[in-house]
Amino acid sequence: MNFRRPSNDEPEINLIPFIDVLLVVLIFLMLSTTYAKVSELKITLPSANADAAQDYPTEVNVTISSDGRYAVNQLTLPTPSIEALTLALTEASKGNKEAIVIIHADALSTHQSVISVLDAARASGLPKITFASQKNNSGN
Repeated sequence: MNFRRPSNDEPEINLIPFIDVLLVVLIFLMLSTTYAKVSELKITLPSANADAAQDYPTEVNVTISSDGRYAVNQLTLPTPSIEALTLALTEASKGNKEAIVIIHADALSTHQSVISVLDAARASGLPKITFASQKNNSGN
């Protein structure tokens, strides 16, 4: 005699492989959307909403044109080398290590031109550096 009742076992659905697949898809989507945002980044430099420019007691103005030419305190350098720029910054600061270097870079100038000014300022012993920008006229 068989006293057991017939079993009505429902088949179980194993969720562990399903969760694994969902996690892999989630990780893939997170990585791919992060890179998509970086490639779509559009910026326009330089402009800023700023108050009136401050006057510093000793300042050295370095102007960088869009074609990579330099001018230190409105005197154009004959060669665009870091050595010439370092010498011009040293002469313009007159040995004052508290002088502030103000970089006026054209919006179309290369990053390397700005980095060259930063290197020359470091070599001249001028640690205080700031960037000039124009006031944004759009009202934002």
